[in-house]
Amino acid sequence: MSILSKQIQKSAQAVEADILKNRKPSLQLPVRSLQNVRYDLRKGYFSLGKRRKARTLTVSTVKTFAQTLKMISTSKTLVDTDEIATKREMYYISKNWGDARFLEQDESDTIMDDVEAFFLVNREQLGFIPEEKGGDVAGRLIIKDKDPNTGKTLKIDCTKFGSGAYSIPISVEELEFETSATFILAIETAGMFQRLVKHRFWDKNKCILVSLGGVPTRACRRFIRRLSETCKLPVYAFMDGDPYGYCNIYRTLKVGSGNAAHINEFFCVPTATFLGVTPQDILDYDLPTHPLKEVDIKRARDALKNDPFIKLHPPWQKALDQMLKMGVRVEQQAFAAHGLNHVLEVYLPEKLKRPAKFLP
Repeated sequence: MSILSKQIQKSAQAVEADILKNRKPSLQLPVRSLQNVRYDLRKGYFSLGKRRKARTLTVSTVKTFAQTLKMISTSKTLVDTDEIATKREMYYISKNWGDARFLEQDESDTIMDDVEAFFLVNREQLGFIPEEKGGDVAGRLIIKDKDPNTGKTLKIDCTKFGSGAYSIPISVEELEFETSATFILAIETAGMFQRLVKHRFWDKNKCILVSLGGVPTRACRRFIRRLSETCKLPVYAFMDGDPYGYCNIYRTLKVGSGNAAHINEFFCVPTATFLGVTPQDILDYDLPTHPLKEVDIKRARDALKNDPFIKLHPPWQKALDQMLKMGVRVEQQAFAAHGLNHVLEVYLPEKLKRPAKFLP
């Protein structure tokens, strides 16, 4: 029996002991929110605070408590049998739980996150895997993987995919890397990634391109983190210039999230810096913009007031204040107003000459 399996069994036995002694069983769960995280500049990521919430068996909580125990039980089965279940499959498995079944997948996902935080591990260790893909990679990189049937090493050359790209797998822990690149460029949108791939930007600029596809998945963040640490490469982030790109996508890539503070240590890239697009780029490159929406303004103001990462970095406060004052947001694709390839022929080369000026 693995250490994790024993830990799961021990927690179940504690619940059983409370019931046998006519006590209300209770599970102490970490509070998963931005209000319960600490940001230490030396560590470089959000870590979990001390606040806890008790999930106690009562008349009003009986269903949620039962769902939590059933989720824990399923995770033990997956761990013991070395099996996996996607988040969607987990939702359908619950249809066999009678009155404890989930009515919507959001309910299932929330309980899964609670169980993950309760054991202070990532959900993949519990046998639960996401549905989404991990991200795409192209450029000067050879990935060493293993053939699942023979165990032999496979060398995957990320320069040999033509107009396509290597897809990051769900688990990246066993991968090894060879590269002649000098940096990693993490790109928010798939369209911009495809443009840079089509014109072999990675070749001329000796880099590795990674498509985030919006908020990067755990596998994508872990891949970039391992690649960066193993090969000693800086990571530059290229995002849309809006509060969501700054305070959700980039912030999650660099320091993690409040919801997953118990695993941010492994699933973020503390050394990443922000290349652009910045509010100043709008002026310097005469970019077309869109007015900020109410949700943008609220997100920016909330980050300035409550986000530990933003509050510790004056350059980010200045950038958000400048954006609010200008009242506009900008997309990566806005460079096309000056020509389809202006972004790769002018903007990126100019910015890459001054990495010391990137936002932290």
